[in-house]
Amino acid sequence: MATTQEIKEMTQASGSVIKQMSINNHEQVVFCNDNEIGLKAIIAIHNTTLGPALGGTRMWAYNNESEALNDVLRLSRGMTYKAAISGLNLGGGKAVIIGDSKKIKTEALMRRFGKFVNSLAGKYITAEDVGIGTKDMEYVKMETNHVTGIPESMGGSGDPSPVTAFGVYMGMKASAKFAYGSDSLSGKKIFVQGIGNVGENLVDYLVKEGAKVTIYDIHEEKLTECAKKTGATVFAGKDVYETDMDIYAPCALGATVNSDSISKLKCSIIAGAANNQLEDENIHGKMLLDKGIVWAPDFLINAGGLINVYSELHGYNREAAMNNASKIYDLAGSILRTAQSENITTIAAAKAIAEKRIEEIGKVKISF
Repeated sequence: MATTQEIKEMTQASGSVIKQMSINNHEQVVFCNDNEIGLKAIIAIHNTTLGPALGGTRMWAYNNESEALNDVLRLSRGMTYKAAISGLNLGGGKAVIIGDSKKIKTEALMRRFGKFVNSLAGKYITAEDVGIGTKDMEYVKMETNHVTGIPESMGGSGDPSPVTAFGVYMGMKASAKFAYGSDSLSGKKIFVQGIGNVGENLVDYLVKEGAKVTIYDIHEEKLTECAKKTGATVFAGKDVYETDMDIYAPCALGATVNSDSISKLKCSIIAGAANNQLEDENIHGKMLLDKGIVWAPDFLINAGGLINVYSELHGYNREAAMNNASKIYDLAGSILRTAQSENITTIAAAKAIAEKRIEEIGKVKISF
């Protein structure tokens, strides 16, 4: 039984969570715990005006639970914008499992997590993200039908990374068209930070087009493998952000575009797969505008993965998913031109489109 002091601390923590939820009007946050299996997870549902919240599950060794909560709240909000701006009938949600995926992830842990997902009765649909793969989704599927990104052998879409990478590639080309007058990336110096499944697929697209690609990742084995496979150059400098580059492609975790990095960056374009790239949307969106750096909104150009798993809900077709992801090119170009003509940040222009759709659809139906 909890002591009086422990109850007091839990009450204070609960109040803090609700306060954080209210900042961006999150609908629901679910804390999941199983001591015996070792599962500690958080599911955040931001907005379900357009439909059930769909978003991947990230497994990461967070320093503390507050860090995990902050991440899942930011990520779920981003999913709302991602679905809305892509024209999908989905809301925004996300989940995080606290722990090192290489050390504690087991079939039992994933299946227990699946039971928590199932308890939400379809309000949240999960998929894979950092630290989670299609095999893990197969385990989750054993406990709930509210899951996407399952193996193709089970009728799913498999790994969404190739479609995500293609969408980022389209967004990058649209940004090049806007900044340089041509969407050709041949000869452009592109720095890709983060060589996960998405980053590696993106590098492949860029190298094949003739770009001069430099890569960096905290895992040396991934760098070596990617460089050997694609011919990309492994970063050997001291500071990523002081590197001579035309395009910076953040494809790892978020908040790498901040006051410090912006002051160092010499690039013309930022276009990558990472979520929540701006540490502060208002401050750093404005800093990029003032510095003349073209930033392709992350929740737009990395929407290919969501587009891919969404199509799984309606009978998966890879060709159709790729075709829909290719539309990111035109939408990105339109947003960049709008931001320029109205002298506003690109994130403000993109959010306006997403929020308008949510507001309009909200008038004809209530939340899921």
